[in-house]
Amino acid sequence: MVIDIIDLNDEAYANLSDVQFAMVREAQARKNEILAAAAEKKQKNLIKMLSRNVARSSVLDDLALEINADAEREVDVVREDLLYRIAYEENFSGGNEQGPYRYPENPNYNLGYPQRFLVVREYYMRVTSNPKARLEAFGMDSLAKTYLGEYYTTLYNLLASYVT
Repeated sequence: MVIDIIDLNDEAYANLSDVQFAMVREAQARKNEILAAAAEKKQKNLIKMLSRNVARSSVLDDLALEINADAEREVDVVREDLLYRIAYEENFSGGNEQGPYRYPENPNYNLGYPQRFLVVREYYMRVTSNPKARLEAFGMDSLAKTYLGEYYTTLYNLLASYVT
């Protein structure tokens, strides 16, 4: 995946945490979806104009400009949200009065559920290299059920897929 939602040099990307990089990838995927939808909409307009024998009309160009402007506004919203979330994560990822954020000792409830999923998955991947022991430990983790919400089952299934 080419990442062009925000401009960062290689050093800046290297300094992103796993959670921040997941945010960047999520925003990039959203941008790609927006641009693909805009391209599809322009294609449908072209087909409609061709069927009416007015494809050389300036109306097609005007519609394309309008679609591009709408898509760019949506991408700007995604970009601004990403920058805010990265800054927020950077400022509040350090910890609280209980110490630095680390799952399960001090989970970060400021994270969204997709980011929590990544943090817990990374924790269990580091705990042991034995897939069966990893799955058993995760299955006994009562905090993970509440911390991950609906993502608990997804992570359980992912860890179970490593057992085979």
